[in-house]
Amino acid sequence: MALTNEYIKQRLTEKFGDQVQGFLEPYGMLTFEAPKELNLKVLQYLFDEDELAFRFLTDLQAVHYPDNKGRELAVVYHLHSLSANVRIRFKVFTDILTPDVYSATALFSGANWMERETYDFYGVNFIGHPNLKRILNVDEMDYFPMRKEFPLEEQTRVDKDDDMFGR
Repeated sequence: MALTNEYIKQRLTEKFGDQVQGFLEPYGMLTFEAPKELNLKVLQYLFDEDELAFRFLTDLQAVHYPDNKGRELAVVYHLHSLSANVRIRFKVFTDILTPDVYSATALFSGANWMERETYDFYGVNFIGHPNLKRILNVDEMDYFPMRKEFPLEEQTRVDKDDDMFGR
């Protein structure tokens, strides 16, 4: 039997009910979300079920939605079922004031550096991570540079030569 988006959605709904929601299929990739407290349970279920077998974490990153009160940060998991050659996207949202999400490193060892990078640039605190510290930025940095908390560069500046930057 071919692994379809409809079958994956059915299996997730049977297991977690209405706690998994927001099912979309942009460009044919099944995308859904669940409460952040369930991220490990959903990931474990997708990993363990032989019919699903999402055992490869392709990518893990965050997105900052500054206007989405109480859900400012989204942690996005891209999973791949190698046996069925199917990819899905799983999102959990968290408040920017308490950006705590359970670490997936026990399930996917490749999540280690991806979670460190996500912490480094967005400030997501992965609970249970074995070595959560900055990976690319200096340790003294007291902000998270990929958050949309800073104004864009003023386009009317005259103190620099834009010709040198190809503008």
